[in-house]
Amino acid sequence: MIRPILRYGAPALHAPAARVTDFGPDLQALIDDMIETMYAAPGVGLAGPQIGVPQRVFVADVSVGRNASDLVVMVNPEFVERDGVQLEEEGCLSLPGFNATVVRPAHAVLRGCDRDGRERSVEAHALLARAFQHEMDHLDGTVFVDRLRGIKKDLIVRKIQKLKRTGRW
Repeated sequence: MIRPILRYGAPALHAPAARVTDFGPDLQALIDDMIETMYAAPGVGLAGPQIGVPQRVFVADVSVGRNASDLVVMVNPEFVERDGVQLEEEGCLSLPGFNATVVRPAHAVLRGCDRDGRERSVEAHALLARAFQHEMDHLDGTVFVDRLRGIKKDLIVRKIQKLKRTGRW
């Protein structure tokens, strides 16, 4: 089932998510819904808080569904390693129509569980490393706009406030 994606300003996007403790049918349905929602958007990643579920789970696929083996499901992920720097423009499904250049690691290693609770470790470079940091930020209650400074952040926040006032956000 495709779930609605929360937009910037929704309280669930700005609070840390809780660890997953139950890997039962509810989690399996959530992950299936997240995958379907991410592909329908379309996006390269989606975290639980973006659909109003405050749990530490995300899905990512930098091929946007073109290569089934690129789909990554991470439950209770933690960074093991982050290094290097990449500066690229990125967007977010919770901020449709807005992009900005954000500092992200060039390389990252995550440890967590797969959808069935089995421990796994995933190494990422380039776009996947960027996606991992982006989704981990969501799990910690941070949206990419929160990483911006100065006029760029102010412009995006003001535009969103204007859209809210006119009922278009």
